[in-house]
Amino acid sequence: MRTVKTGGGTVSNERLTFIALVTSVVLASLSWALADQIPTVPTHNMSNKERNELKEEAREMFYHAYRAYMDNAYPADELMPLSCTGRYRGVTPSRGDLDDTLGNFSMTLVDTLDTLVVLGDIEEFENAVKLVIKDVKFDNDIIVSVFETNIRMIGGLLSGHILAEYVQKQADVMTWYRGELLEMAKDLGYRLLPAFNTSTGIPHARVNLKHGMKVEALRHSRETCTACAGTILLEFAALSRLSGEPIFEVKAHAAMDALWKMRHRSSELMGTVLNVHSGDWIRRESGVGAGIDSYYEYCLKSYILLGDERYLARFNRHYHAIMKYISQGPMLLDVQMHRPHTKTRNFMDALLAFWPGLQVLSGDLKPAVQTHEMLYQVMQMHTFIPEAFTFDFQVHWGQHHLRPEFIESTYFLYRATGDHYYLHAGKKALKALQKHAKVPCGYAAVNDVRTGKHEDRMDSYVLSETFKYLFLLFSDPADLILNIEDFIFTTEAHLLPLTLGQLGNHTFNGARDQDEQVHMLDYMRSCPSPNKLFPETVRRPLRDLVTGVCPRISSAKRLRAADFQASNTDHLRTVYDMGITMVSLGEGKVQLLHSFHNAKSPEDAERGLIFMQEMVELSNSNSIPNTQLQAVAFKRDGDRELRILEAGPSHFGMELVNDLSVVQRAVFAKPAKVCTALKNVDEIRGKIVIIERGECTFVDKARRVQTAGAVAAIVFDNTPNTSINNQQMFAMSGDGRDDVQIPVVFLFTKEAEQLIKAVKEQPTLELTLMSVTGLKGKLAKEQRASTTKTDTKSSDAKATP
Repeated sequence: MRTVKTGGGTVSNERLTFIALVTSVVLASLSWALADQIPTVPTHNMSNKERNELKEEAREMFYHAYRAYMDNAYPADELMPLSCTGRYRGVTPSRGDLDDTLGNFSMTLVDTLDTLVVLGDIEEFENAVKLVIKDVKFDNDIIVSVFETNIRMIGGLLSGHILAEYVQKQADVMTWYRGELLEMAKDLGYRLLPAFNTSTGIPHARVNLKHGMKVEALRHSRETCTACAGTILLEFAALSRLSGEPIFEVKAHAAMDALWKMRHRSSELMGTVLNVHSGDWIRRESGVGAGIDSYYEYCLKSYILLGDERYLARFNRHYHAIMKYISQGPMLLDVQMHRPHTKTRNFMDALLAFWPGLQVLSGDLKPAVQTHEMLYQVMQMHTFIPEAFTFDFQVHWGQHHLRPEFIESTYFLYRATGDHYYLHAGKKALKALQKHAKVPCGYAAVNDVRTGKHEDRMDSYVLSETFKYLFLLFSDPADLILNIEDFIFTTEAHLLPLTLGQLGNHTFNGARDQDEQVHMLDYMRSCPSPNKLFPETVRRPLRDLVTGVCPRISSAKRLRAADFQASNTDHLRTVYDMGITMVSLGEGKVQLLHSFHNAKSPEDAERGLIFMQEMVELSNSNSIPNTQLQAVAFKRDGDRELRILEAGPSHFGMELVNDLSVVQRAVFAKPAKVCTALKNVDEIRGKIVIIERGECTFVDKARRVQTAGAVAAIVFDNTPNTSINNQQMFAMSGDGRDDVQIPVVFLFTKEAEQLIKAVKEQPTLELTLMSVTGLKGKLAKEQRASTTKTDTKSSDAKATP
């Protein structure tokens, strides 16, 4: 048999053919691992009435925060919602580097201008523009962040200017406006330019608005983050093309070109922090979150807005690398840019929640759905997405600053798929803000999601982005006064018209660096998906990703099919590395698909093939033998015979074998699915508890009722018309922990209906839980004893004189 060498081992040509054809195995035996571990997820379509009510609630949220700022803080940069006063640089207590965002230039109002137009409030927009023109000044002896000032202030002024001219033409209002906001943006842009005077062209992180870099505090300035230097081009290109002054776009292109040269040529990844003078990397961690996030965003959006194809080429090279090294199934894990197989930290940060939205924009929907689902589960677990969370989804940093990124991705996924699931996800985020962040004077950041304690902070992006994306999510595009499709959102959600690209790049010579080789591959999407995806099939295998995390296993140990648990994130990551993806087929069935080309390496691909072969064997042998079937038996008043319902066992809890049994009355759990705190603990104590399947794991249900004092539990199916006569019985899975002591059995729907009806009609009914073989043996023994007794009585009767 001829063999083909593949890296560290050999694979027969038959096996390569098997891989190349993409193996497909339907594994009903995995139903325990996926279909039962589903958090509360409404799947029905949202009514127009409810959607409109949520849109208006989002509008009211914005105005609650906006009026609190205008009435209590303006002209300060930000509102402090707990103090109900303004935050001024140099007046209110310093927060260190965090205050570099502030410049005493009424940042919240400027940042919010275009949100007023999105809401259709032209009257207040006009009033706000007049206030900005009258009150906002930039000749301040203050050191500010170049990045934050660009995205919030220059972006806000430019979008305000564009929309002021837009409403002039469309609604014949603001006829007095003569481009004042554009002049202010140009003034501020010139004040940022000294930061670009470096040997690399990569700008300093901070600059003094009055004195440029000529202040003592900036004399030793040398470090900046990748996102700080790479999130300039959209605003600076718009400023140049609107003002006719090329310097801004020239400087921004130069910064992007310099960053591109700094990438690691082998991995195509970027680090996080670098020296602006030498270009040397200071921090080589590479991810898609804090410190690097919006650089990738601006690579793609610069192509979309400006039509410069090299930015698409750069984005796609980076994207290939991110999906190869950083993307681990639904998770995004930081690596070393120069050693991309080496993980650098044990947590993810909240800023990476923008990534699914960017993937939608690039056309790659499937991984966008996966990562969004993971983040949604984290949000449901902690009410908000913490500032950072560990790989097993525990809180690493507990703050939640009312960030918009998750809502942003939710909006883009809804627009791409039309799936109302994302409306429900947005509703959950909206209600969480209303319940846990709303205060009398605006909305307060959460200092710790575990305690709900507030922080005296309401960043300008809450008005510029968070409420804007919420409003747009629930809005019908036809109801807006502008066509959102004609604009692109900056990283601060400011609107820039796509017509800017049609002006032509008259301000930049467009010369391409000689060493920048361009290939057709650079213009190809990495994993294009149809525009209309069925996200449900992608989400379902992930639905227990967060809530059922198991202890981690050593990556050096090969994962065997018999050990696989879909609730274990390491297991999921391992099968993804082996080129295996999971798709739910409904009715508790799962399809595993293996592709050689999706594996991280030839070695991983071969391990994946072995895993798939093991799964085939396991699937063929993993049906529950009749000897393991459990019985739920009862005899109602008036019944002549015992009714026996066949049930499935569990891989946790007491095993009912031989003569072991539980005999007791039954009660229904409240709530029925037992995924939250029980409300009828007193009724449950000492009883058999009847539980509905779904929303959380079997073993979690068992733990809750065991803690309440139950002696056993019966879980019944939540899928209509299932029966042991038309379904393959399975054993309910645990999660590796051996802490459940009570027996737990499973009934399909048809059998459960008989039980539920009987218990409701006769609440005092006693149930017997026992193995089917044990019960049948007991009944046979009783029958023999009864027959013998009858025969004895007959003999005695004959002997009586």
